Amino acid sequence: MPQKPPSADPVQDSPQVREPEHAAAGLTAVAHSLRVAQRQMGTKRTALTLLRVNQKDGFDCPGCAWPEGDHRHRAEFCENGAKAVAEEATLRRVGPAFFAEHSVPQLAERSGYWLGQQGRLTEPMYLPEGAEHYEPVSWERAFDIVAEELTALSSPDEAVYYTSGRTSNEAAFLYQLFAREFGTNNLPDCSNMCHESSGSALTETLGVGKGSVLLEDLWQADLIIVAGQNPGTNHPRMLSALEKAKSAGAKIMTVNPLPEAGMERFKNPQTARGLAGGGTPLTDHFLQIRLGGDQALFRMLCRLVLEAADAGDERAVDSAFVREHTHGYEEFAEAARKTDWDEVLTATGLAREEIERAAELVLAAERPVICWAMGLTQHKHSVPTIREVVNLLLLRGAVGRPGAGVCPVRGHSNVQGDRTMGIFERPEPAFLDALEREFGFAPPREHGLDVVRAIRALRDGEAKVFFAMGGNFVAASPDTEVTEDAMRRARLTVHVSTKLNRSHCVTGARALILPTLGRTERDVQSGGEQFVTVEDSMGMVHASRGRLAPAGEQLLSEPAIVCRLARRVLGESSVVPWERFEEDYGLVRDRISRVVPGFEEFNEKVARPGGFALPHAPRDERSFPTATGKANFTAASLEYPELPEGRLLLQTIRSHDQYNTTVYGLDDRYRGIKQGRRVVLVNPEDAAALGVADGSYVDLTSEWRDGRTRTAPGFRVVHYPTARGCAAAYYPETNVLVPLDATADTSNTPTSKSVVVRVDPA
Repeated sequence: MPQKPPSADPVQDSPQVREPEHAAAGLTAVAHSLRVAQRQMGTKRTALTLLRVNQKDGFDCPGCAWPEGDHRHRAEFCENGAKAVAEEATLRRVGPAFFAEHSVPQLAERSGYWLGQQGRLTEPMYLPEGAEHYEPVSWERAFDIVAEELTALSSPDEAVYYTSGRTSNEAAFLYQLFAREFGTNNLPDCSNMCHESSGSALTETLGVGKGSVLLEDLWQADLIIVAGQNPGTNHPRMLSALEKAKSAGAKIMTVNPLPEAGMERFKNPQTARGLAGGGTPLTDHFLQIRLGGDQALFRMLCRLVLEAADAGDERAVDSAFVREHTHGYEEFAEAARKTDWDEVLTATGLAREEIERAAELVLAAERPVICWAMGLTQHKHSVPTIREVVNLLLLRGAVGRPGAGVCPVRGHSNVQGDRTMGIFERPEPAFLDALEREFGFAPPREHGLDVVRAIRALRDGEAKVFFAMGGNFVAASPDTEVTEDAMRRARLTVHVSTKLNRSHCVTGARALILPTLGRTERDVQSGGEQFVTVEDSMGMVHASRGRLAPAGEQLLSEPAIVCRLARRVLGESSVVPWERFEEDYGLVRDRISRVVPGFEEFNEKVARPGGFALPHAPRDERSFPTATGKANFTAASLEYPELPEGRLLLQTIRSHDQYNTTVYGLDDRYRGIKQGRRVVLVNPEDAAALGVADGSYVDLTSEWRDGRTRTAPGFRVVHYPTARGCAAAYYPETNVLVPLDATADTSNTPTSKSVVVRVDPA
């Protein structure tokens, strides 16, 4: 039988530390996956559930958004995917008796790990104004409470509708439809905190804010650059794709301030060699870059490619592609040729020989793919950095060529699909026009609030109702104290959730927790059994069908919650057939097919095993729907973080026992950390210069131009082979150090990967 959840928080401030590992996955990962799954689900349920993960007739893993190939292994999941499934399909339950025993102030003292380990939420719960305990409430009364607050607002724009990436396409489409019929574009989502910089840069340069490669392209590439990303922990199934590319002859270049075990060596748990042998070395060239130096690196690579062309290498620059398909080349080339070596070496912390070797690999490649994640997107200059990535690929003609292109690796399952479905505070006029034609109401045209602006609006009293479809907004957001204070100023906070998290403990005057079905569970409506769809990181759309019995009789699906809420709030005046949409999700997909380009004949396409690929004009046709009608070179000025004397540049990271703000356990196996999370990884030479010994405890204080002090206390120093001047620590514990106003230009994404910190003895 599954073990009971912990009754008290374990000690988290005395971590054990050993040498980091130099290979990922293998038999240890398999054993750990099964151990966690059995503890949460029991033996039989573990077998029945895990064998349906990512199968064509099964459910999409609620973890990352990495795609599946056409031919799938029977065990098409990774260690962290197994943990995510186990946490959702757990037999542990959180019902009214739990909330009667634990007050909100008491729950607020617990760790996020402890809260998540309690189990699945089973009934709607309500926290009345002035009360300290949640109490059971009927669904009808819950919707009445939301309607009371929404209809009392002086403007629809005083409501904020947040969305987590795990929401299905159908639920996301309905959610934005309700918000816009209500009258607002306040639809922030988790993309605002992660890949917004990617979307901004790619839309400007290529015309489509998504990656241009499919999984098959990655297998065909002859050079893969993995920049600012840790696949071994955050997207473990990507390692299988890299191994396959490697076996076909690809070279792999890794650009990261931290050495990561998965990029050193991969022991594929689906092969005998991976389980019992030494595995596959992945990285051919490791550039241990200084935090924030990536724009300088890619700019210098562009210069070296141009110099090779000037020296007579006719293959260095794809002149025909540049001439026929691009705009702005001359201005870009002039700026690139002026790139200063000394400045680049300062910005990157690399040796000249390392960069020249990287250029040799780029010049030798006909089919390069550049992959990246948060290490590139969460800096002040992230958008120019990603535009520089595009510059390099445009020089080589590597967009719209099989086996080549841009590959922003999305983290959260269906975060890309949510955006496709219209979860965006700045919708395109064409999308709003299509909504108006299809449904017969005039959606609002004024731009809404993203995450950072929503927090400011709540803080300043300009927003009064906060409704979250999934996620853990409080723990995921920057500037923790400011965010929590802002949430407490709301009239009502509502969270549609599967499990307990920190956001349920930081409430407005009134609060609701609305429990929902998970991906693993059967969804039966009055129109019969339903399925939903998701879009992966490479634009593939496919069905997801849960098979487990729901965790409680009172759970509603996300589409049902939205439809019932809309009927209660909008009433008879609504022009949308909400009741019919709740009965039959196929009717929702019919409407999507007439609103969202690429989804024509949606129901027919998604019925095919494995789903279908959305069109991507740069990839499919070498057509670029930009303002110029071509792919755009850019020539931004070079930027990188400045580090004052005696300070460190901190990046927030995940541990291996973690997915976003969900903490599965207290170990980070690959980095050698056990039973603890309050650690800061510091280069030994930097530690010596700062006078902090390995194993000592320090307070981390961020320095920002607003003059405010933000401190995360009690972190154990771990001497670690990071890039010089750089440090790393886990989030959400260090989100308190990221100022709300420290955001990327253009995208407004929090700059969680370049926080200037002071290290003081604890």
